[in-house]
Amino acid sequence: MALEEVLRNADVVSVHLRLSDQSRNLLNGTRLQLMKKSAYLVNTARRAVVDETALIKMLKEKAIAGAALDVFGEEPLPPDSALLDLDNIVLTPHVGWPTDRGYEEFAEHAVENILGYMDGKVFRAINPEAMEKKKVAH
Repeated sequence: MALEEVLRNADVVSVHLRLSDQSRNLLNGTRLQLMKKSAYLVNTARRAVVDETALIKMLKEKAIAGAALDVFGEEPLPPDSALLDLDNIVLTPHVGWPTDRGYEEFAEHAVENILGYMDGKVFRAINPEAMEKKKVAH
């Protein structure tokens, strides 16, 4: 189905996209208005995929049933955010997306990375060249 058709028919729209030029503002005000009044939006991807201002307006007007977000235009969410005034939204601090197994893998990888680093090995490093500059403590 085309995105517009999905938005018109889905009871729940759950966003799981990497932010790119194609996904930025993908769910803009026009597309969000296609959603059913009984539908829910879940965004655990990136805030810039969904037009936050348009979503807030729709939630205030009860144009959709509700939303669940763990990504925001400003993080951490400021105390005066309009999102905090809504009664049809669930908010989490960008930790709502992983599964229990995902957390286990995070922990396992952290241990592997630390032990590897202590042995002079680099795993999953963004900047492996930093190992060349590593100072050895005596």
